Amino acid sequence: MITIRPSTARGTANFGWLDSRHTFSFGNYYDPDHMGFASLRVINEDKVAPGHGFPTHGHRNMEIVTYVLEGALEHKDSIGNGSIMRPGDVQRMTAGTGILHSEFNPSDADPVHLLQIWLLPGQNGLKPSYEQTHFPIAEKQGKLKLIGSPEGRDGSVTIHQDVNLYATVLSEGETVTHAIAPDRALWVQVARGAVQLNDRPLYAGDGAAIAQEDTLTLSSTADASEVLIFDMAA
Repeated sequence: MITIRPSTARGTANFGWLDSRHTFSFGNYYDPDHMGFASLRVINEDKVAPGHGFPTHGHRNMEIVTYVLEGALEHKDSIGNGSIMRPGDVQRMTAGTGILHSEFNPSDADPVHLLQIWLLPGQNGLKPSYEQTHFPIAEKQGKLKLIGSPEGRDGSVTIHQDVNLYATVLSEGETVTHAIAPDRALWVQVARGAVQLNDRPLYAGDGAAIAQEDTLTLSSTADASEVLIFDMAA
């Protein structure tokens, strides 16, 4: 069974400098039917104007993954980390017992387009930590690339939750498949482009929950499609 969450059904927030779309309830957008899925709590698609960003704010007991699609995003936090993320970079921040951070678009000309993802941790009270890794397009082109996992295996970032996070970039006509174990819950998020998911059409911004399926098949129907797949404990 595939349940599609259309891009057009997402919550919205626009503050001028920030244009955001919320797959699940977030901020002033509340929908009791969309509070998350398995350990997924937030998928926000954000576009931040040049020279703007999120001032210093705090988080606790959350695994926060940032995936940049276009532009650059500068990160600073209270445990001494500072970096600039660009397309291909994946950042994991464990908020744990508490962390402060800021995110800012350092460009004076170009917006930054990103996905910010929150996952509930496997346990609360973890020590705050941070990790950032670059995954070139070549590693995702026409294949599923593991970019996050509980053990940080195969060079992926370490997520403190039973989730395997994959990314793929597909040219038109390219196809990838993924076997689904019976005790897993899968979420597919189309970052850009368009795909067929087991013969169901999905477009940029669409998400889909998958249950009672043996195999996930993604076929791109656009020149360049980019998709994230969350394989989680049910």
